Amino acid sequence: MKIQVKKGGPLTTLQDQGRYGFQKYGVLVSGAMDLFSLKLGNILVGNEEKEGALEMTMSGPFLKVPAGLVFALTGADLSAKLGGKPVPLNRAIYVKENTTLSFGFAAKGARGYLSVAGGFDVPFVMNSKSTYLRAKLGGFGGVPLQDGTELETGVLSPEQEKLAAVLSAQSGKTFSSMGWSIPDGSLFAADPIRVTQGLQADWFDNETLYTFLENPYAITAQSDRMGYRLSGRPLYYKDSSLEMISEPVTFGSIQVPADGNPIILMADRQTTGGYAKIAQVIQADLPRLAQMKPGQTIYFKPVTLTAAEQALERQERFLADAKAMVKR
Repeated sequence: MKIQVKKGGPLTTLQDQGRYGFQKYGVLVSGAMDLFSLKLGNILVGNEEKEGALEMTMSGPFLKVPAGLVFALTGADLSAKLGGKPVPLNRAIYVKENTTLSFGFAAKGARGYLSVAGGFDVPFVMNSKSTYLRAKLGGFGGVPLQDGTELETGVLSPEQEKLAAVLSAQSGKTFSSMGWSIPDGSLFAADPIRVTQGLQADWFDNETLYTFLENPYAITAQSDRMGYRLSGRPLYYKDSSLEMISEPVTFGSIQVPADGNPIILMADRQTTGGYAKIAQVIQADLPRLAQMKPGQTIYFKPVTLTAAEQALERQERFLADAKAMVKR
């Protein structure tokens, strides 16, 4: 099937779970900012969880979609409309007639995901479909979705053909759907972002650590897929003469540069970093962090490694339950 792009939107890229195994050569991981929403969307349409999907930032494209397409929208509420009718989130959607899929501005969250049954048929670059814009790697020629692009979808599995048949038999002129909602507010809750101790936490005195954990930090406009730059009470090393050799960094590492304003490294983070890491965002909270916008305020909350593992286990259990429900 072919999807016609009439307008590409402000920033729409193809992302999967990332490009692993090449950081030693200086190649970034990239991948979806909100991996939970990526996985859920793929589960809903019967794809493997790692399949690529369109990541739409703050708004989305204007698409012409074919009859017979099965897709799902997850993540941010971008006020999607199919043939002029509102489209629910977290559902498998069957398109019954050739029509248009359009998006407004984000009503809740920052990044929405469009997953299609069969995935998007694009070449793998270093074992990934993810787009890395600065190097023009992956996705649709390494660039954001462009006006006039034609998107080819992949071949459906027998299970996906059955899903399409079940959906097509349901009532509804323009589309039919099936699915369920994720726990209310789980991606958009205003709870503190949970962190564990960073590798260089001992470079900061107790007063500075208290400042970091007890004061709000705002996401600045200079934030993107590479990192969230924060503004708030500055943080300084207890010994200003301390220097470190660059070392590997990961998604959610919180670095403190010379100006004292923390930076949270995100999906397009560099492979190494030379600033002290005061804390690490737990993996289970990265999707929620990815849905936050410039101007929003973050509070941090320390948790143990055990608590971090339990939070991730709950998230993975939900996805496993979702997968089991789809296969029924």
